[in-house]
Amino acid sequence: MRPEKSYLVKEASEYLSRSNYFFLTDYKGIDSAETNELRKRLSERGAEFHVIKNSSLSIAAKEKNLPDFSDYLVGHTAIVTGGDDVSGVAKTLTTFNKESKKVSVKAGSLDDRVLTPEEVKILSNLPSLEILQSKLLSLLNTPATQVVSVLSAPARSLATVIQAKADKS
Repeated sequence: MRPEKSYLVKEASEYLSRSNYFFLTDYKGIDSAETNELRKRLSERGAEFHVIKNSSLSIAAKEKNLPDFSDYLVGHTAIVTGGDDVSGVAKTLTTFNKESKKVSVKAGSLDDRVLTPEEVKILSNLPSLEILQSKLLSLLNTPATQVVSVLSAPARSLATVIQAKADKS
């Protein structure tokens, strides 16, 4: 393999290693200002957008024993990877596509599973990581609040009885 091609395959392999997921997009028709805007939005989620050669990505995916994406590696391809919030990144891509009618999702991968564009759209409708964490914290906090309320009830009752007795006198 030529050194240039070897470098591109290594670069593609690094992109695939950045997280347990990635999305393949069609970036045809997007200009530099829109690309910068998309990269800015994705970086807020910890993700990155990189234009990539289909052949380099195909070789890198085979080296990493990933599923076969050859059906999706047609035309202009960019890869989105990185960040902890998979649904948030999918939501960012979906929102950008709705607004600009550009950068459509071709496919994705989550762990070792291939995601179709429809599945990526479903993933984008899930709550973000921050919302899920706050819901979990709320669920964990609720029993503690109830325990405190139950434990303080006798003291409140006693104070109410004493206050009523004092008011009566």
